[in-house]
Amino acid sequence: MTSLPLKSSYKKPHKAGIGRFFVLAALLIVLLVVLLPFAIVIINAFKTPEDYATYGPLSWPTEWSIAGIVEFWQRVDYSQKLLNSLLISASVAVIGVLLSLLNAFALGIGRIKGRIWLLILFMVANTLPQESLVYPLYYLSKEFDLYNTRFVVILIFSVIQSAFGTYLLSSVFSTFPKEMLEAAMLDGCNKLQLLFKIIVPVSRPTLAVLFTFFFIWTWNEFFLPLILLISNDRQTVPIAVGVLQGQRNMEATLSSASALLGILPCFIFFLIFQRTLTKGIAAGSVK
Repeated sequence: MTSLPLKSSYKKPHKAGIGRFFVLAALLIVLLVVLLPFAIVIINAFKTPEDYATYGPLSWPTEWSIAGIVEFWQRVDYSQKLLNSLLISASVAVIGVLLSLLNAFALGIGRIKGRIWLLILFMVANTLPQESLVYPLYYLSKEFDLYNTRFVVILIFSVIQSAFGTYLLSSVFSTFPKEMLEAAMLDGCNKLQLLFKIIVPVSRPTLAVLFTFFFIWTWNEFFLPLILLISNDRQTVPIAVGVLQGQRNMEATLSSASALLGILPCFIFFLIFQRTLTKGIAAGSVK
């Protein structure tokens, strides 16, 4: 009588596990490649010019120094530039979200005539390069005596950002259940109550995502503010960084300090609203 062969308890590693390991390793390498320039900027921002000239950009600082940061702060009046950027970016984010909400309510819920053509118009407006808008915006700002004011930058970017927000929110609002909207109207809700008591609470995660994107996009804008804001006390942080780096005699440590102070406020804002951004994206995927 022959005995059955015993099954070995050893199991070969699953192919999916090996594939997952290589994917994680590749993502880790990509992450390191992306973070390496930021690490170099941070290290060089706290070096002295002598330390940079002696040991190069990739060495660890022999002496941590904030002289480059202090010099950049004082040279460009960074406090005023930071205040201007915060004021313009926050105002554009709020006004842009409000305009997008009202436009999308009319297009997505109200179903006005010519809705499809208006959506196409907003989509085409998103593709226009800013270079094509410079002269008409410059001429109109001069004509209405708004040139070199923060208000004209807020007005222009609120309209530009709301074009994208309108297109996005219209597609979201068009998926709202008609039964819920009809029930609210039967309960006595008018148009404003329907918008602010029904639609806005449900769409709050999406609105938070738009607010975050509008703030970051406006903060990083350089070209139009450079054209429309010529006074030093009205310019923004990206302009201060770009103009300083355009000078002939530019120290590498000062350049790194300017780059660090240019991205740090936006990075802090992103960290503050990271959870809100994640919730908004997750809510949109669930819908």
